[in-house]
Amino acid sequence: MRHELNLWVAGGDLRQAELAQLLAADGHTVHTWALEGHGSLTGVHMEEDTAGAELADCVILPLPSEEEGGLLHAPLSHRPRQLAELLAPLRPGQLVCAGMAGPVLTALAAERGLVLQDYFAREELAVANAVPTAEGAIQIALEELPITLHGARVLVIGFGRIGKALARRLAGLGARVSVAARKWSDLAWAESCGYCGEQTDHLAGWLCGYDLVVNTVPAPVLGLTELSDLKPGCLVIDLASKPGGAGVAKVRAVFPAAPVPSLPDWGRS
Repeated sequence: MRHELNLWVAGGDLRQAELAQLLAADGHTVHTWALEGHGSLTGVHMEEDTAGAELADCVILPLPSEEEGGLLHAPLSHRPRQLAELLAPLRPGQLVCAGMAGPVLTALAAERGLVLQDYFAREELAVANAVPTAEGAIQIALEELPITLHGARVLVIGFGRIGKALARRLAGLGARVSVAARKWSDLAWAESCGYCGEQTDHLAGWLCGYDLVVNTVPAPVLGLTELSDLKPGCLVIDLASKPGGAGVAKVRAVFPAAPVPSLPDWGRS
């Protein structure tokens, strides 16, 4: 039985670099592409082009896998990388694993007869990913807020995987947590957990008392009207996938000097 695999790890951030090293440590032959900005990786072949990718047992793309314009998500690359450049040498039937596969990647894979698996569609991974995302948001809040989270009034917009993980941890730190959701069922669950409930579609006029607002909804839920309700010094953290729920430009229009931290490269749910 064959155990050693030929794997290509393409694009991504430090998570992809760590994955490449872990796979190499397990005895696999690992090639990386569009990760040259990380520097050297132990036991890994760092490739300058895609020659040889057609021999891969699996090509592993990052989370998220693509950016606008058909680009591979590759923040550690020295130049923009087109998805088509990576997929061009692959043969029909080759396995490509990607996180949050977008329309360009999906179309290119179908055109070339590739087997595309979106690993972020696995519920167990999405749930596990919510934990570090929630912890990262709390770290930002602790660094940016001039007050303690204990006793702070916090609004979490959205009660999906990340919203649930975040609200629970904030409440555990003593924050007074409210949850905004669109579905009545989500509001019922939030209130059953001891959180106050707000309707996402009716936030205008109800935001002036919050010290921290964290959005997890990938839709424009915080417009200029809603942002104008926030008191000076309120911290806004947008965790949503593009286009996000607030947007730096809108926050800057209301509070020119306000910090708008986010976790732009993390997977969302």
